[in-house]
Amino acid sequence: MAYVKWAFIIIFWGTVAVILQYSLPQHDVVRIVNTYEERQDLTDWTRIFWSEPEDQSTSLSNRDVQFIQAVRANGKPIVYRNEDTGWGWPPYFKFDTANLYTEANDAKSTKENPDWVVVTHYGWRNEFMSIFPNAIFIRYVDGPDVRIIPWFNIIFLTIFAALVWAIWVRWRRFRQKKIDPVLENMEDGLYAAGDAIDEKRKGLRRWLDSWKSK
Repeated sequence: MAYVKWAFIIIFWGTVAVILQYSLPQHDVVRIVNTYEERQDLTDWTRIFWSEPEDQSTSLSNRDVQFIQAVRANGKPIVYRNEDTGWGWPPYFKFDTANLYTEANDAKSTKENPDWVVVTHYGWRNEFMSIFPNAIFIRYVDGPDVRIIPWFNIIFLTIFAALVWAIWVRWRRFRQKKIDPVLENMEDGLYAAGDAIDEKRKGLRRWLDSWKSK
């Protein structure tokens, strides 16, 4: 039973960690090199990695998506998609895809004369499954070595941990006051019933043994 309990706990908190890691904002210092628009197929199992700001998105098999190509300071490429999130998940309430696309085009630069920007995004990049992070904001920085402190993530995770702790403490107190006494009474009743059955079984055995002695 303990293995099942710990397996459930690990699966639950692992799922929570994956959802948070996907949904919370991340920051990349990059140099934007190009923007383009491409039609993407929305298959059944990859649809969850694309935004659905419109009701018709659930019925479309493909649609045009804007992309932003960039290069990190270490020379590794990264590609972002540029989609509105609307009122869906994650709750970024992004409705300015066209404006962000214009900003990205204006921020393009060359290797010889680079302009460095911080792209705030959420999501993952996976070449095998054609998954792209969704760009949310773009802002200029002085250089590729700028230090980005994720204040929102720090505050959010602190509040989340405090909330989980508060719920756990209250649940523990409730269990100790309301549930544990009931379980103990049930356990005592079961033990008492078991003792009574054992006593009756012993009495029956003594009665049978008395007949054997005769």
